[in-house]
Amino acid sequence: MKKFLKILIIIVIAAAAAVAAYMYFKKPVQDAPQITFRTEKVAVDNVRRTISATGTVEPEELVNVGAQVNGKIMSFGKDADGKTVDYGSKVTKGMILAQIDDVTYKADLQEKEAQLEQANASIISAEAAINEADANGKLAASNWERAQRLFKQGSMTLSDYETYQNNFFVSRAAQAKAQASLAQAKAQKSIAEAALVKARRNLEYCTIISPVDGVVIDRRVSVGQTVVSNQTASSIFLVARDFNKMQVWVSVNEADVGAIKPGMKVIFSCDAFPNMEFAGQVHRLRLNATLSSNVVTYIVEVNADNKSGKLIPYLTANVKFVRAEELNAMTVPVNALRFTPPPELQTAPVPELKRREGVLWVVDKGGKVRPVKVKLGLTNNIITAIKSDEIKAGDAVVTGINRQLPGKAKMSDGSTKNPFMPNMPKRRARGSAGQRERAAERAAQGGK
Repeated sequence: MKKFLKILIIIVIAAAAAVAAYMYFKKPVQDAPQITFRTEKVAVDNVRRTISATGTVEPEELVNVGAQVNGKIMSFGKDADGKTVDYGSKVTKGMILAQIDDVTYKADLQEKEAQLEQANASIISAEAAINEADANGKLAASNWERAQRLFKQGSMTLSDYETYQNNFFVSRAAQAKAQASLAQAKAQKSIAEAALVKARRNLEYCTIISPVDGVVIDRRVSVGQTVVSNQTASSIFLVARDFNKMQVWVSVNEADVGAIKPGMKVIFSCDAFPNMEFAGQVHRLRLNATLSSNVVTYIVEVNADNKSGKLIPYLTANVKFVRAEELNAMTVPVNALRFTPPPELQTAPVPELKRREGVLWVVDKGGKVRPVKVKLGLTNNIITAIKSDEIKAGDAVVTGINRQLPGKAKMSDGSTKNPFMPNMPKRRARGSAGQRERAAERAAQGGK
């Protein structure tokens, strides 16, 4: 009996040792990390190297329509749609925008017209005086000649002789005075004509007309408001000319301004249209730099087409100056070109590379990867353009390795968990399923 017990104990010990050995040698295999590869697909995209900045959408030409006379705004004109001129109204050149009270200016015009007529009458009077002075001068000259002959003959007294002589010189002076009066009358006429032109123009200024075809951006007065024009014209309307063309005034840092050239391609977007891109080109660089917080910036004017009519003044634009670009190129993430797998996962060694070449890794048979040499194009530090005969758009390239660490136990639902973490109780289902579970629990406890 003792011998049987010894044999049984030996058998149990041997079985336990076998099970322990099996578990010991099997555990490293079960706990070995599982390796999978992170991949990204080769895409077709545009790669650009750009300079980023912000700017403001501005009309290409903005006309400030003002008043050159003083007076009350009596009414506004009609726009191209037949409505009263207001914000956003479309106007054409010569269209009436506003009317200023013109009663005073009409009265002034009538006064200047009367002054001109008076000046014309003065000219006629001066001309008549000249004719009279000429006639008197001829008579005085004739009498003076006759007096000289008679005085020599002794037939005229000295007193009469001097009288005729005096009359001759007086007539000469009267002729000169008449000529001066005519010149003065003509000068008064010129002054009256100039005053009349000014009065007529002031009366015309009472009607504010649009100098260009465009759209009213701002209306700065209301009916009944009095405008006062001093040395500068009072601003009444702002009219943007030709909304089909807009400009973006971009503030560019001095570190980037050296790369900005006229004609450079520009793309920009506005927060009002987040899913749209607009195109433009650099028009010119303004040389009047500004200094703010020790930062020097320059204004770059960008011309943009606005035939769609979506761009409106004063939108904030997120601008990119395109220094270089490759359109519709095969692209990969830059981390795909930086990835190098461990030697044991490579089916072939890394090939020798020349300038502007790189290596991409693709998944091969047996859970390993093989290298593919590609030619490198333009990069923006996020994606890089590539060229290769072995890779096409849609292929997957490796960007990294995922390792499942040991100690991750597999649950019945296929998920993994850390065995050292506490088991959280399951939440009871709501609704009818939860009621059935609770009923089953009460039945198991004897109906409690």
